[in-house]
Amino acid sequence: METNIAVFRGKEIRKTIHENEWWFSIIDVVEALTGTERPRKYWNDLKKKLLDEGYVQLSEKIGQLKLQSSDGKRYETDCANTETMFRIIQSIPSPKAEPLKRWLAKVGYERVQEIEDPELATKRTRAIYKAKGYSDAWIEKRMRGIAIREELTEEWKNRDVKEEREYAILTAEIAKAAFGVTPGEHKELKGLKRENLRDHMSDLELIFSMLGEAATTEITRVDDAQGFDESKIAAQKGGEVAGTARKDLEKKTGKRVVSRENYLTEPESRKRLKR
Repeated sequence: METNIAVFRGKEIRKTIHENEWWFSIIDVVEALTGTERPRKYWNDLKKKLLDEGYVQLSEKIGQLKLQSSDGKRYETDCANTETMFRIIQSIPSPKAEPLKRWLAKVGYERVQEIEDPELATKRTRAIYKAKGYSDAWIEKRMRGIAIREELTEEWKNRDVKEEREYAILTAEIAKAAFGVTPGEHKELKGLKRENLRDHMSDLELIFSMLGEAATTEITRVDDAQGFDESKIAAQKGGEVAGTARKDLEKKTGKRVVSRENYLTEPESRKRLKR
């Protein structure tokens, strides 16, 4: 288990991957937000207070994970995932925690707004991509891809494909047929780890992803696929539609569609545009 470091207010926060998500050292966060010289005691007192107030699920949502200490050795440390960490932060009565609390309240309010008006979520997503430096043309393709993806997953849900694990398998079937590589291999080619693959796709990769998923949706409906097994066959067929188109393009251009290019390592074409 690898220990990574995040930095908050100049303080190092140890984190590690557990159950396929980031878990953070609670005492590191407590020290950063309170400035206390005894973060372990502060956390023990806070934990008791939370349990007394009825937060009985606390112990279930905190794990003892081995993190590397300053002496280079690894010790079991109380850790929590992002959701639980936010809950703990909200319970810390410190001025240093107030900016985070206000931010959490703002995020919560925005989510309520989005439930009432889903169009707001789309606008905010566009704004986030724009702030990260994506082009308007790329953002349009990405947003269209999100809509196509949602239509496909809704179709799967209505046809008794409900588990996230099954969604992932079906998605991998489409991708493998469309690109000739699995999503994992595609991410490895681009040098990605936990980043969202589609956020690092080129324009053509996005287009063929959309084609594969749109074709899968249509074939699922025409074949009236029910359940996971029949949906898997439809996914393979849909991916093959995109795969055939991709191979045809590659034959005519002499260039591969699957690219190492991603938005972490800025391509030369984008650098030239900024000059």
